[in-house]
Amino acid sequence: MAEASTGRLVCQERFGCTSRKYDYILKDDENRLKQIDTSVKHSSITHLFKNVFLPQGYPESVSPDYLRYQIWDTIQAFASSITGALAAHAVLKGVGVGDEEATVLGATISWLLKDGTGMVGRILFAWAKGNGLDCDAKRWRLFADVLNDTAIFMDILAPSFRGYFTLIVCTSGVCRSIVGVAGGATRAALTQHQARRNNMADVSAKDGSQETLVNLAALLCNLMLLPLVSGQQIVIWLLFFLFTLLHLFANYKAVRSVCMETLNQARLHYIVNNYLLKEQVLDVATVNKMEPVLFPVKRPLNLRLGVSVGEVTKSISFNSLMDVYERSMTGYILALDFSRKNINIVLSQSSDMLDQIQACFHAELLNFIIEQNKKGQELSPKLKHLGKLVAETQQTKVVDEEMMKSVLATSLHFVESWISPLTKDLHNKGWITEIALLGANEWRALWDYEELISKKSN
Repeated sequence: MAEASTGRLVCQERFGCTSRKYDYILKDDENRLKQIDTSVKHSSITHLFKNVFLPQGYPESVSPDYLRYQIWDTIQAFASSITGALAAHAVLKGVGVGDEEATVLGATISWLLKDGTGMVGRILFAWAKGNGLDCDAKRWRLFADVLNDTAIFMDILAPSFRGYFTLIVCTSGVCRSIVGVAGGATRAALTQHQARRNNMADVSAKDGSQETLVNLAALLCNLMLLPLVSGQQIVIWLLFFLFTLLHLFANYKAVRSVCMETLNQARLHYIVNNYLLKEQVLDVATVNKMEPVLFPVKRPLNLRLGVSVGEVTKSISFNSLMDVYERSMTGYILALDFSRKNINIVLSQSSDMLDQIQACFHAELLNFIIEQNKKGQELSPKLKHLGKLVAETQQTKVVDEEMMKSVLATSLHFVESWISPLTKDLHNKGWITEIALLGANEWRALWDYEELISKKSN
């Protein structure tokens, strides 16, 4: 321990990763500790701001992309609050506020219809797309904000079409309900990514505090702005377009700043394609920059994970599939369906996340070969034979099961030899493989005869 003029330094402590630090001195003449504040001094306002609006333990308690995302998210929230106030002003004018001929009953019915259609839209959207919101959180987050701007556009436009006012505001209500589902769900997914100390509740609460502060600032701006622009449609539309552009730009930058370490189908697509071309795994930051946030990844054949056995047997017999997969240690069965442009994958009841990653790798391998053949690109020596088999099978008008079995067996051999080094390289590059967001459906099958008999007898 270091010696001090009045005693010995026996202990030091620090509050997380902040600048708050204390030294403890044991005095020579007294049997007690003296606390000495060695903190780097900051203004009390800065300290208070961090405590109120940032998660405890920031920045170590959150992901590295947290601050950059929150800055852009704050900008988009401010812009959305301004355009939202313009929309509210337009809707209130449309339902008759300030109009002597308007009735309270008519305004109430319009408002109830708007809310009612929104509730129905919320239920239907959650039913149709709920499973995909986790898998493509960035894309659905941006989709929600574009749809929010569309709803605001409809609200501002509605008073100009009195005869269709109720229809327009009901449509905007449906859009807003979808925004609520998609925005809320993807916000939860992003919060889960940002929380690094099992502190999702704290990160979410502080995010809510930040948004409330932004909305308060926007409220003050709206109080000054609305009296100036009321009744001036040209100014209102000009402000709407300016803040909408800011809103969309900030949202695009926000989702682009998110750097997720978990695998989804889009990120795995770019990883596998680069691996097959250069035999190296891309790092997390590079793949996140490549990941599309506007449209889904385009493939020659759609990847359908977790389908029923009945789907795979539409293109090839079950016996032929068993000839390929019965002796394999994989937890899936993959079949090509060129006529419907699908790659169907059945998952075993005992399959785990690594099986799903391997199944998607298998599908991406076949899609890669089909794409390279289509472009006339030369495949690596390892894949030339498989590429020739795939091309010949595609060209047959009637499904040749022997050729299809050859394609599946050959590609499976490559996948089984490559999956172990690929998984190791993924870990080395910082990817998480224990959890993946690959959008698998719920069908699970058991195709081993002995296991089936044993399970039935039990």
